[in-house]
Amino acid sequence: MNDTEAALQTQPYLALHGSRGIKHIPLVNASAWKLGRDRENDIPLSDKCASRSHAMVQIIGQGAYYLIDLGSRNGSFLNGRRVTIPVSLKNGDRITLGETNLEFFCPETNTAPNDEGIGQEQNTDTVMLHSRRLITVVVIDIRNFTKLTQQLDEHILSEVIGTWFRKAGEIINHYDSWVDKYIGDAVMAVWIHNTSPGTDQVPTKEMLKAFQALHALFDMSNQLNSEFALPFTLRVGAGMNTGYAMVGQMGTSERPDYTALGDTVNAAFRLESATKELGLDVALGEKTYAHTPYAAVLLPFKQQIVNLKGYDNPTLTYAGTFEDLAQFLHKITPQE
Repeated sequence: MNDTEAALQTQPYLALHGSRGIKHIPLVNASAWKLGRDRENDIPLSDKCASRSHAMVQIIGQGAYYLIDLGSRNGSFLNGRRVTIPVSLKNGDRITLGETNLEFFCPETNTAPNDEGIGQEQNTDTVMLHSRRLITVVVIDIRNFTKLTQQLDEHILSEVIGTWFRKAGEIINHYDSWVDKYIGDAVMAVWIHNTSPGTDQVPTKEMLKAFQALHALFDMSNQLNSEFALPFTLRVGAGMNTGYAMVGQMGTSERPDYTALGDTVNAAFRLESATKELGLDVALGEKTYAHTPYAAVLLPFKQQIVNLKGYDNPTLTYAGTFEDLAQFLHKITPQE
């Protein structure tokens, strides 16, 4: 057994079936791999039926691999079923992109704690550790997604939703965060704050990046309404929450990947759900509002009391529309 074969027994990889046989592509040293006809993709496909930017395999959280269609014309298929929203990959899954066939393999690896309490895989280049950090979580959800799936042709639906997820990832990365989770028709992004020693004060620029990303996601969603013939206006809603959480880093030292766990994250999802009951677009946690610069003067969100699912006591939130958010950003950020 050579070194490559030995590595494939312990590392996730894609098996690409081509005219010259099977090519094994290790999924290591990165957190995402784009596949498509364009040569600039991480995994270029010699396939005239594949889109230039067709699909992506991405690691989310603690080692969960997802297949995401990027708005391709001919669709991405997992085990014969067309992918519309990001779907998790399991060992042995069959992927079809255009006329290209691949298989996903993810061999089991054993993890054991070392003397310092840090879980370290058999591959010594990969580590996982956790620390308590102040974070801001944004959860953004496509409204009336089930209704959209019922009224839209499957091919168009796949292209619309694939485009939305691709552009959402690009926007979140642009504002110095990453997609931490895909949950059906929603994405979760996390900003880890660099607080001053002895204080919980979030730097203004860091806080504003989360708000700017949120507004950019709204703008992008609006633009899809003009790009596609949809049965009704595509809308989104969001929850934003700030607080302490356990942040885990996994991956190589050169390409770290993070995930966040805890009540701060859970509350962000509940706040997003609460916007539907309030009839508004965005709901902020109390601490998010407190960390927002000049919120009481510049942010026209109204104080609300909501009953979040899974919480015994009513929760204070500040909620408003995307138009309110646009007004705030216009006032607080320098205009070109």
